[in-house]
Amino acid sequence: MTETLPPCPACASGHTYQVDSLLICPECGHEWQPGAPADETSDDAAEVRDSVGNVLQDGDTVMVIKDLKVKGSSSVVKVGTRVRGIRLTSGDHDIDCKIAGIGQMGLKSQFVKKVGD
Repeated sequence: MTETLPPCPACASGHTYQVDSLLICPECGHEWQPGAPADETSDDAAEVRDSVGNVLQDGDTVMVIKDLKVKGSSSVVKVGTRVRGIRLTSGDHDIDCKIAGIGQMGLKSQFVKKVGD
């Protein structure tokens, strides 16, 4: 009973997996409904740009350009912290990410700069 799942429409990775009715790409974090049109995803949303105007995409690596206090904690995200594998969301904090030593959090794109790996 081998079921072949389609590759990720965002990054073309073949390592997709299914959770309930969603297909998920572990490499870029993209989620989609099987059989849904490829253009139905967040491409219709406004582009998310970093502090210097570079267009950000899911899976990019960014660098924090300002010390950021973590709300509800005494922790601080320091300038120069690299954040890998970001995921774009809608709302005030338009970047969802995981930062080493702090954990899952949301960032505003105005406080990051895209880094070329």
